[in-house]
Amino acid sequence: MVPLAVVAESEATEKIELTYGRIKELLAVESVPQPFLLYARVPAFLQDFFMNSKRFIFTDGKLTAKTKALISLAVAATQRCEPWADWLTNHCHRLGWSEQETIDALAVAGTCTMYNTFFKFRDLAGRDIFQGMSVGLRAHTFAGTSLDDQTVELINVVISDIQSCHACVSGHVAKLDALGVADEATLEAIQCGATMMAGIVFLNAAGH
Repeated sequence: MVPLAVVAESEATEKIELTYGRIKELLAVESVPQPFLLYARVPAFLQDFFMNSKRFIFTDGKLTAKTKALISLAVAATQRCEPWADWLTNHCHRLGWSEQETIDALAVAGTCTMYNTFFKFRDLAGRDIFQGMSVGLRAHTFAGTSLDDQTVELINVVISDIQSCHACVSGHVAKLDALGVADEATLEAIQCGATMMAGIVFLNAAGH
């Protein structure tokens, strides 16, 4: 597909221009991030993504906006969405995450994907023999980064949900419970990831 052209701020309709202004105010930026300029090709989608991201990514709720920014970066990176991954890396740094912490989040997401792949095979294989075999995969990354356990598990549950790993989602929800994370906070992490996935699928399908 030929990449879609953006709706530049100078070319926006009055309604889109109003949304652009709200985006810049929310994000405290002087120019609208490129993904939003592409979403404006479908004004209803732009409005949906703006409202969902405002609530579930860019403002404090059951989780802090800082935490949700790091979760969003992990999602964008694992989905190979360069526009969002680049923007969110800078956004995370603005919110106080160090360069090492952002890199650690990517390592956690990668390790989680490894486990997702393994445990999905167990579910799909349909043979009891695999259930008794050792996992055999090293995963010291989960406990060996600069991130705290709660942040690691929030990234893990979101990545596992996106990867449709039933066993992994259940396991990470249980770990979040043990860490004292409220169910509402866990759900907000999923809503954060779901919002990012909507924006990422649009960009990928649009050739970006």
